[in-house]
Formats: sequence, C-alpha cells, structure tokens
Amino acid sequence: MMLHIPGVLTPEQVAYMRQRLKDADWIDGRATVGDQGVKVKNNRQLAEFTPLSTELGQIVLDALARNPLFFSAALPLRTCPPMFNNYAGGGTYGNHVDGSMRRMSPNGQWLRTDVSSTLFLTDPDEYEGGELVVEDTYGTHEVKLPAGDLIVYPSTSIHRVEPVTGGARICSFFWSQSMVRDDMKRCMLFDLDRNIQALRARLGDCDEVVGVTSHYHNLLRQWSEA
Repeated sequence: MMLHIPGVLTPEQVAYMRQRLKDADWIDGRATVGDQGVKVKNNRQLAEFTPLSTELGQIVLDALARNPLFFSAALPLRTCPPMFNNYAGGGTYGNHVDGSMRRMSPNGQWLRTDVSSTLFLTDPDEYEGGELVVEDTYGTHEVKLPAGDLIVYPSTSIHRVEPVTGGARICSFFWSQSMVRDDMKRCMLFDLDRNIQALRARLGDCDEVVGVTSHYHNLLRQWSEA
C-alpha cells in the first residue's frame, strides 16, 4: 500500500528544518548502503546520530506521533531515527530495495524494515526531476510531494529517485517496523479502520459500529507481532 499523508509538518517546522540544514555538513550517501546500493546511489546525506540529525529527527518523530493517519497505515511498533538526504547536480539513486534490517542506534537493537517513508522538505517547483518512483504489482508510481507531506510505502518495493537536474531535493527518510508484518494485512486493517471512522462520524457508536470495531481489534490482536 502506498499512501500520501499531507501536512505531517507545518510550514513553520519545514522552514526551521530547512534553515538548520542550510549549512549542514553533508556526507557521501554511499556511506550507508551495501554493495548493491553503492553502484546506483549518488546523493548526500546528513551523518547519522549527530546532534543535528537527532534534533531534527525528533521533530519528525513527534509529528508522526500526533498523526493518526500514519499510525493507522503503518501500525508502527518502532521507528528508526529519521535520516536526511540532499539530491542536486544530477544526484540520483537507481533501482534498489531497502535493506531488511536497520539499527536503532550505533549499539542499539535491530529494526525490521516493513514500512518506508519519505518526508519532503522542498516543494516540487524548487527542483527539476527527483521523482520517487515506486514499482509494485499495480504498476509504476511517481511521487513528488509538497514540503511537509509524507509518502508511505512497503519496504519490499523496488524504488528509485530520478536524477535531480536543477535545484535541490531535500527530504527526511526513515523506516518503521510494523506490529503487522504483512503488507496485505496492514492494508486490510487500514481500510477497515477508515470505514469504521466514517461510520462513527455518521452513525455514532451504535451496536453495529461497536461490532465492526471489535472485529478490527480482534484481527489486530491475532495478526500483531507486538
């Protein structure tokens, strides 16, 4: 399931983060990938676990914690510290699949990457190219969102970032381990949750809505690995 979540960050938060990143010490993005990624990755990243990446990452995590749509879609058990990248001057990242495991901290626990997220910090008219292209069983999808908006998609997807031929594309990106490993089950739970919310708004907590809500939680209880 791919999902566009608008307005995860406010314009004020985006502006603050852009200002803090303006003079950041970017490193070669190939430092954080394996043998396959090195061959197709050409971008810059903020070094992990630095004071700046920790500060800005916490802003992102706090925003996610306040966003019910992200929780409903990802059902996150834990989310790794957000990272930040910068594509410019032809920067690109060819077709790849995200690594299946990430460390939560330099010496911390491992996280299984079930859900990938990209949070845009630059508007589409600030750069040329740079589309996130995700391939799944339903075809190929191009994504280029307003600053502050988030795209969520399964980490099992093959995806790429097209070359940025003008301006700069700055984003935060991160992974979540879901309480529900299987993407199809997460998708069904998300659809059920959205319909429950719509029914509650229309009918209130009538017996039928309570019954369907019970069904949702019993499915989550059965499928959850938490």
